[in-house]
Amino acid sequence: MSEAETVRLAVRKTYKLYIGGAFPRSESGRSYVVTSSGGDFLANASRASRKDARDAVSAARKAFPGWWGATPYNRGQILYRVAEMLEGRRAQFVAELADAGVRKARDAGRVVDAAVDRLVWYAGWSDKIAAVAGSTNPVAGPYFNVSSPEPTGVVAVVAPDDPLLGLVSVIAPVIVTGNTCVVVASERAPLPSITLAEVLATSDLPGGVVNVLTGSVAEIAPWLAAHMDVNAVDLTGVADGDLAVACEEAAAENLKRVLRPSASAGTDWFADPGTRRLTAFLETKTVWHPNGV
Repeated sequence: MSEAETVRLAVRKTYKLYIGGAFPRSESGRSYVVTSSGGDFLANASRASRKDARDAVSAARKAFPGWWGATPYNRGQILYRVAEMLEGRRAQFVAELADAGVRKARDAGRVVDAAVDRLVWYAGWSDKIAAVAGSTNPVAGPYFNVSSPEPTGVVAVVAPDDPLLGLVSVIAPVIVTGNTCVVVASERAPLPSITLAEVLATSDLPGGVVNVLTGSVAEIAPWLAAHMDVNAVDLTGVADGDLAVACEEAAAENLKRVLRPSASAGTDWFADPGTRRLTAFLETKTVWHPNGV
């Protein structure tokens, strides 16, 4: 057999959206070219449309009752399983981060390890955040007064340009507290987000709890901010100040919670995240109950 006959073409991966536990192409049929930092072609990624965003919100809403109804301990177990699966595909994520040029090759492994550790850290909070964020309140009268946190609902998240550690750091606190989410991945480096979606799809996470859209942030984010079935918006990855203001104004139409960290472009994702993101998308329910005689 000649040398020419033994040469084979590699099977290129098709990067699709992740909606409702499935991997559809954009209904618009659009895609865009993703290149490395050196300008080399890496892949074509789907360019999500408004219709894709609506489908993702519908999937997140459908998944919300079951995910909220799961025990906090069970949600923590599932996040830990995601960490296990991510650890098992470490080499693939290292290669994708290095190809994208987001980190130097020698640093990509550190990023993946930190993402795994971040998932484990948030998993540990699953059955503890209620004790920290809730309280028993002293009242003047024969009553028990108890405040407890509950998830806000469907959260739209614009992920930062750090395509793995930053992505994990904005998704994990949203879902471990019982919310579901629609994530707009990094437009510049979207490939690790879809690989992460593959991890989520094989980690016992119910379909629809996390939905990942790739494409133009300027196109998708305002529609998610204006969507009346979205309860909160995380604008961490919106670098354009005018776009962030427009999203905040759209979110005000149905009184969405909005998280827009200052100077988010300079966020150190390796730093201790604290509990700020855990409590950002929680509502507090206070119950009065008469004291027994």
